[in-house]
Formats: sequence, structure tokens, C-alpha cells
Amino acid sequence: MTLEELDIVAAERELPVLAEVMRACVEGGASVNFVLPFSQSDSESWWRRAVLPALASGERRLIVARVEGRIRGTVQLAFATQPNQPHRAEVTKLLVHPDARRLGLGRALMTRLEATAREAGRSLLILDTVEGSAAQRLYESLGWTMLGVVPGFAFSTDRQRLEGSAFFWKRLA
Repeated sequence: MTLEELDIVAAERELPVLAEVMRACVEGGASVNFVLPFSQSDSESWWRRAVLPALASGERRLIVARVEGRIRGTVQLAFATQPNQPHRAEVTKLLVHPDARRLGLGRALMTRLEATAREAGRSLLILDTVEGSAAQRLYESLGWTMLGVVPGFAFSTDRQRLEGSAFFWKRLA
């Protein structure tokens, strides 16, 4: 496994693969703001609309994990832009392709993201995830503190139930 940060040029070049990772995660039940059906085209549109402009402006950073040269995981660091919050950022879209799970990619991506945040002068990170998920267990094992759970926060990807969202924070040394 190798980790790297993609700039806007590299992200545009890798857009089909980034979109495929997200599509596969959503199809696998990952609650990352989307519901089924969710196509490759839907995923590519989201990356073009939400991520690429933020990378270009410097408001977001994108880290990827490669296995055998192919992107199999991603995570994003979204910088708070409010004048009174230059110390804060949000972790968004930790995604590991279902075929690459249990290889340590999520842990490696989060460790790299925290280092990137420190280097950027950010000392407080926040995130949210589905209550009781494997992601929640990962964040807890990495020393994140749960602030609380909002019950019924979002629909599951199959729209069959409302799921709680666990909110976390971490202060970086």
C-alpha cells in the first residue's frame, strides 16, 4: 500500500477511479450522504461538483491509498473557512473499496490525514459516521472522542431505515 495526496490535476486524471471507489462503497451500504440507485455517472458528477473546485481553491485536501498501483481508498480534509475557525477542519468521505477492506487502508488514511492537518496548522478535527459502524470502531481506536449521537439522522443507503449519526472530535498535538 502507498499513500499520496492528489492535487487538482491528478484528481481530474483519476476521476473515474475515485468515482468507482465511491460508487462501490455506496452500493456496499456505506452511508456517505447518498442513496441507491447510485451510478458511476452520479459519483463522477459529485466529484466534479463538490471536490474538484474545493481542491482547486485549496479548501480541501485529498489523500488516496493505492494497492498494487490502483486507488482503493480515499479520505478528504475540508478546511473550515470561517474567520474565527482557522484551527479547525472536517474529515469527509473516508472510503475504502469493499474489495480492499481489512488491509489497514482506513487506519493508514486517517493517520496520514491527521499529519496533513497538523502540517496545515489545524489542531481540531471533527467528523461523523453511522452509529455502531465499523468506521465508528476505527475512529475510537484512533483516539477520537465521541461527542454524541443524533438518532435518525439520515436514511440508510437502501432507504429502509433511519440511522443515527455519531459525531466525533479530536484535538491534534
